[in-house]
Amino acid sequence: MAWPNSASFLYFGYWSLGACMSANLRVVNFLGYDFVEASYEAVAVELDRLSQSSAMSLVVTPNVEHIVLMRRKTRRGDVEQRFGHAYQAATLRLCDSRVLRAFAWLKGVRLMVLTGSDLTTLLFERGWLDHRKVALIGGDAGMPQDLKARFPGVEIVQHIPPMGVLDNEPAIQQIEEFLRTDKWHYILFAIGAPRSEIIAHRMMATDTVKGVAFCLGASIEFMLGRKRRAPEWMQVAGLEWVFRLLTEPRRLWRRYLIDGPRILSIVRTWRP
Repeated sequence: MAWPNSASFLYFGYWSLGACMSANLRVVNFLGYDFVEASYEAVAVELDRLSQSSAMSLVVTPNVEHIVLMRRKTRRGDVEQRFGHAYQAATLRLCDSRVLRAFAWLKGVRLMVLTGSDLTTLLFERGWLDHRKVALIGGDAGMPQDLKARFPGVEIVQHIPPMGVLDNEPAIQQIEEFLRTDKWHYILFAIGAPRSEIIAHRMMATDTVKGVAFCLGASIEFMLGRKRRAPEWMQVAGLEWVFRLLTEPRRLWRRYLIDGPRILSIVRTWRP
Protein backbone atom coordinates (compact mmCIF):
# COMPACT_ATOMS: atom_id res chain seq x y z
CA MET A 1 0.00 0.00 0.00
CA ALA A 2 1.43 3.38 -1.01
CA TRP A 3 1.39 6.43 1.22
CA PRO A 4 -1.71 8.59 0.63
CA ASN A 5 -1.02 11.99 -0.85
CA SER A 6 -1.17 15.14 1.28
CA ALA A 7 -4.77 15.94 0.37
CA SER A 8 -6.07 12.49 1.25
CA PHE A 9 -4.07 12.49 4.47
CA LEU A 10 -5.63 15.79 5.48
CA TYR A 11 -9.09 14.56 4.61
CA PHE A 12 -8.65 11.30 6.48
CA GLY A 13 -7.03 13.02 9.44
CA TYR A 14 -9.80 15.52 9.99
CA TRP A 15 -12.53 12.97 9.26
CA SER A 16 -11.03 10.78 11.96
CA LEU A 17 -10.81 13.70 14.37
CA GLY A 18 -14.51 14.39 14.01
CA ALA A 19 -15.79 10.83 13.73
CA CYS A 20 -13.59 8.99 16.19
CA MET A 21 -13.02 11.44 19.05
CA SER A 22 -14.76 9.83 21.98
CA ALA A 23 -17.81 11.58 23.36
CA ASN A 24 -17.35 9.69 26.63
CA LEU A 25 -14.34 11.69 27.87
CA ARG A 26 -13.87 15.41 28.42
CA VAL A 27 -11.15 17.16 26.46
CA VAL A 28 -9.35 20.49 26.80
CA ASN A 29 -7.60 22.28 23.94
CA PHE A 30 -3.98 23.40 24.12
CA LEU A 31 -1.68 24.32 21.22
CA GLY A 32 -4.42 23.27 18.81
CA TYR A 33 -4.84 19.72 20.17
CA ASP A 34 -7.64 18.25 22.28
CA PHE A 35 -6.17 16.55 25.35
CA VAL A 36 -8.14 14.05 27.42
CA GLU A 37 -9.18 15.24 30.86
CA ALA A 38 -10.03 12.09 32.82
CA SER A 39 -8.65 9.55 35.28
CA TYR A 40 -6.51 6.58 34.27
CA GLU A 41 -9.40 4.26 35.10
CA ALA A 42 -11.81 6.24 32.93
CA VAL A 43 -9.34 6.07 30.04
CA ALA A 44 -8.97 2.29 30.55
CA VAL A 45 -12.74 1.88 30.42
CA GLU A 46 -12.88 3.88 27.20
CA LEU A 47 -10.03 1.90 25.64
CA ASP A 48 -11.85 -1.32 26.49
CA ARG A 49 -14.92 0.00 24.71
CA LEU A 50 -12.89 1.09 21.68
CA SER A 51 -11.10 -2.28 21.57
CA GLN A 52 -14.40 -3.96 20.80
CA SER A 53 -15.27 -1.60 17.98
CA SER A 54 -15.17 -2.60 14.33
CA ALA A 55 -13.01 0.47 13.57
CA MET A 56 -9.37 1.07 14.40
CA SER A 57 -8.56 3.82 16.88
CA LEU A 58 -5.33 5.58 17.77
CA VAL A 59 -4.01 6.71 21.16
CA VAL A 60 -1.01 9.06 21.32
CA THR A 61 0.87 10.54 24.27
CA PRO A 62 1.96 14.10 23.47
CA ASN A 63 5.04 15.53 25.16
CA VAL A 64 7.29 18.52 24.51
CA GLU A 65 9.43 16.59 22.04
CA HIS A 66 6.40 15.62 19.96
CA ILE A 67 5.00 19.14 19.81
CA VAL A 68 8.37 20.56 18.76
CA LEU A 69 8.92 17.86 16.14
CA MET A 70 5.56 18.53 14.49
CA ARG A 71 6.41 22.24 14.14
CA ARG A 72 9.98 21.75 12.97
CA LYS A 73 10.93 22.40 9.36
CA THR A 74 13.65 20.14 7.95
CA ARG A 75 14.69 18.67 4.65
CA ARG A 76 12.56 15.69 5.61
CA GLY A 77 9.52 17.84 6.19
CA ASP A 78 7.25 15.04 5.02
CA VAL A 79 8.00 13.17 8.26
CA GLU A 80 6.93 16.12 10.40
CA GLN A 81 3.84 16.57 8.23
CA ARG A 82 2.83 12.90 8.51
CA PHE A 83 3.45 13.02 12.24
CA GLY A 84 1.15 16.03 12.51
CA HIS A 85 -1.56 14.32 10.50
CA ALA A 86 -1.35 11.29 12.78
CA TYR A 87 -1.86 13.53 15.79
CA GLN A 88 -4.84 15.25 14.22
CA ALA A 89 -6.38 11.86 13.42
CA ALA A 90 -5.78 10.40 16.90
CA THR A 91 -8.83 9.21 18.80
CA LEU A 92 -7.33 10.12 22.19
CA ARG A 93 -4.42 12.37 23.11
CA LEU A 94 -3.02 11.94 26.62
CA CYS A 95 -0.66 14.58 28.04
CA ASP A 96 2.55 12.71 28.83
CA SER A 97 4.52 15.68 30.14
CA ARG A 98 4.40 17.66 33.36
CA VAL A 99 6.50 20.31 31.61
CA LEU A 100 3.76 20.65 28.99
CA ARG A 101 1.20 20.88 31.80
CA ALA A 102 3.18 23.72 33.39
CA PHE A 103 3.25 25.68 30.13
CA ALA A 104 -0.50 25.12 29.73
CA TRP A 105 -1.06 26.45 33.25
CA LEU A 106 0.81 29.64 32.33
CA LYS A 107 -1.68 30.04 29.48
CA GLY A 108 -4.66 29.46 31.77
CA VAL A 109 -5.30 25.92 30.54
CA ARG A 110 -5.65 22.97 32.92
CA LEU A 111 -4.05 19.81 31.53
CA MET A 112 -4.21 16.47 33.29
CA VAL A 113 -1.05 14.36 33.05
CA LEU A 114 -1.74 10.79 31.91
CA THR A 115 1.62 9.25 31.15
CA GLY A 116 1.93 6.41 28.68
CA SER A 117 4.11 4.50 31.14
CA ASP A 118 1.58 4.67 33.97
CA LEU A 119 -1.34 3.82 31.69
CA THR A 120 0.55 0.84 30.25
CA THR A 121 1.28 -0.46 33.75
CA LEU A 122 -2.36 -0.04 34.77
CA LEU A 123 -3.63 -1.90 31.69
CA PHE A 124 -1.36 -4.85 32.41
CA GLU A 125 -1.56 -4.96 36.19
CA ARG A 126 -5.32 -4.49 36.54
CA GLY A 127 -6.25 -7.10 33.96
CA TRP A 128 -7.54 -4.86 31.19
CA LEU A 129 -5.50 -6.85 28.66
CA ASP A 130 -6.33 -10.29 30.06
CA HIS A 131 -7.95 -12.59 27.50
CA ARG A 132 -7.62 -9.95 24.81
CA LYS A 133 -5.83 -10.32 21.50
CA VAL A 134 -2.76 -8.09 21.81
CA ALA A 135 -0.20 -7.36 19.08
CA LEU A 136 3.19 -5.88 19.93
CA ILE A 137 5.05 -4.00 17.21
CA GLY A 138 8.66 -3.62 18.26
CA GLY A 139 10.44 -4.37 21.48
CA ASP A 140 13.05 -7.09 21.89
CA ALA A 141 12.62 -10.78 21.23
CA GLY A 142 12.42 -11.69 24.91
CA MET A 143 9.69 -9.20 25.74
CA PRO A 144 6.60 -11.41 25.12
CA GLN A 145 8.02 -14.19 27.30
CA ASP A 146 8.86 -11.78 30.12
CA LEU A 147 5.41 -10.20 29.90
CA LYS A 148 3.77 -13.64 29.95
CA ALA A 149 5.73 -14.62 33.06
CA ARG A 150 4.59 -11.52 34.88
CA PHE A 151 1.08 -11.30 33.45
CA PRO A 152 -0.05 -14.86 32.62
CA GLY A 153 -3.50 -13.72 31.55
CA VAL A 154 -2.09 -11.67 28.65
CA GLU A 155 -1.38 -13.31 25.29
CA ILE A 156 0.90 -11.20 23.09
CA VAL A 157 1.97 -11.86 19.51
CA GLN A 158 4.99 -9.85 18.44
CA HIS A 159 6.33 -8.49 15.19
CA ILE A 160 9.77 -6.85 15.20
CA PRO A 161 10.35 -4.53 12.23
CA PRO A 162 13.89 -3.65 11.16
CA MET A 163 15.71 -0.44 12.01
CA GLY A 164 14.84 2.43 9.72
CA VAL A 165 11.34 1.06 9.18
CA LEU A 166 9.88 4.46 8.31
CA ASP A 167 11.98 4.55 5.12
CA ASN A 168 11.44 0.87 4.34
CA GLU A 169 8.24 0.34 2.37
CA PRO A 170 8.47 -3.50 2.32
CA ALA A 171 8.92 -3.49 6.11
CA ILE A 172 5.83 -1.32 6.55
CA GLN A 173 3.86 -3.66 4.31
CA GLN A 174 5.03 -6.56 6.48
CA ILE A 175 3.59 -4.79 9.54
CA GLU A 176 0.27 -4.42 7.75
CA GLU A 177 0.30 -8.05 6.65
CA PHE A 178 1.05 -9.15 10.21
CA LEU A 179 -1.79 -7.05 11.62
CA ARG A 180 -4.21 -8.40 9.03
CA THR A 181 -3.71 -11.94 10.33
CA ASP A 182 -6.14 -11.41 13.23
CA LYS A 183 -8.72 -9.06 14.70
CA TRP A 184 -6.80 -7.45 17.51
CA HIS A 185 -8.19 -5.74 20.56
CA TYR A 186 -4.95 -3.81 21.17
CA ILE A 187 -1.93 -3.02 19.00
CA LEU A 188 0.98 -1.79 21.10
CA PHE A 189 3.43 0.24 19.02
CA ALA A 190 6.85 0.30 20.68
CA ILE A 191 9.06 1.55 17.84
CA GLY A 192 9.36 5.15 19.03
CA ALA A 193 8.08 8.49 17.79
CA PRO A 194 7.36 9.51 15.13
CA ARG A 195 7.53 6.00 13.64
CA SER A 196 4.81 4.50 15.82
CA GLU A 197 2.32 7.29 15.20
CA ILE A 198 2.93 7.59 11.45
CA ILE A 199 2.68 3.86 10.79
CA ALA A 200 -0.34 3.44 13.08
CA HIS A 201 -2.05 6.28 11.23
CA ARG A 202 -1.34 4.56 7.95
CA MET A 203 -2.96 1.38 9.27
CA MET A 204 -6.07 3.44 10.11
CA ALA A 205 -6.43 4.28 6.44
CA THR A 206 -7.09 0.61 5.68
CA ASP A 207 -10.27 -1.28 6.42
CA THR A 208 -8.39 -4.49 7.22
CA VAL A 209 -6.67 -3.60 10.53
CA LYS A 210 -8.72 -3.39 13.72
CA GLY A 211 -8.00 -2.59 17.35
CA VAL A 212 -6.75 0.17 19.62
CA ALA A 213 -3.33 1.31 18.41
CA PHE A 214 -1.48 2.61 21.47
CA CYS A 215 1.83 4.40 20.80
CA LEU A 216 3.55 3.74 24.12
CA GLY A 217 7.22 4.50 23.50
CA ALA A 218 9.48 2.84 26.07
CA SER A 219 6.64 2.13 28.52
CA ILE A 220 7.06 -1.66 28.46
CA GLU A 221 10.82 -1.32 28.93
CA PHE A 222 10.18 0.78 32.03
CA MET A 223 7.59 -1.65 33.34
CA LEU A 224 9.89 -4.66 32.89
CA GLY A 225 12.90 -2.86 34.37
CA ARG A 226 14.88 -2.75 31.15
CA LYS A 227 15.10 1.01 31.59
CA ARG A 228 14.92 3.01 34.81
CA ARG A 229 12.29 5.67 35.34
CA ALA A 230 13.07 8.78 37.31
CA PRO A 231 12.37 8.67 41.06
CA GLU A 232 8.80 9.66 41.85
CA TRP A 233 9.84 13.01 43.32
CA MET A 234 11.54 13.94 40.05
CA GLN A 235 8.46 12.92 38.10
CA VAL A 236 6.19 15.03 40.30
CA ALA A 237 8.57 17.99 40.02
CA GLY A 238 8.60 17.76 36.22
CA LEU A 239 12.27 16.76 36.19
CA GLU A 240 11.99 13.34 34.58
CA TRP A 241 13.68 14.75 31.50
CA VAL A 242 16.73 15.63 33.63
CA PHE A 243 16.95 12.05 34.88
CA ARG A 244 16.71 10.65 31.36
CA LEU A 245 19.33 13.11 30.10
CA LEU A 246 21.74 12.05 32.86
CA THR A 247 21.18 8.34 32.20
CA GLU A 248 21.39 8.55 28.37
CA PRO A 249 23.32 11.77 27.62
CA ARG A 250 24.78 10.71 24.28
CA ARG A 251 21.37 9.80 22.86
CA LEU A 252 19.23 12.49 24.44
CA TRP A 253 21.35 15.62 24.77
CA ARG A 254 20.14 17.18 21.53
CA ARG A 255 16.50 16.34 22.25
CA TYR A 256 16.46 18.06 25.62
CA LEU A 257 19.07 20.81 25.25
CA ILE A 258 18.65 21.92 21.62
CA ASP A 259 15.21 20.87 20.37
CA GLY A 260 13.24 21.02 23.61
CA PRO A 261 13.65 24.75 24.35
CA ARG A 262 11.88 25.52 21.06
CA ILE A 263 8.64 24.82 22.89
CA LEU A 264 8.99 28.30 24.45
CA SER A 265 8.28 30.13 21.20
CA ILE A 266 5.48 27.70 20.29
CA VAL A 267 3.70 28.32 23.60
CA ARG A 268 4.38 32.08 23.54
CA THR A 269 2.69 32.56 20.17
CA TRP A 270 -0.30 30.28 20.84
CA ARG A 271 -3.65 31.91 21.48
CA PRO A 272 -6.66 30.03 22.94
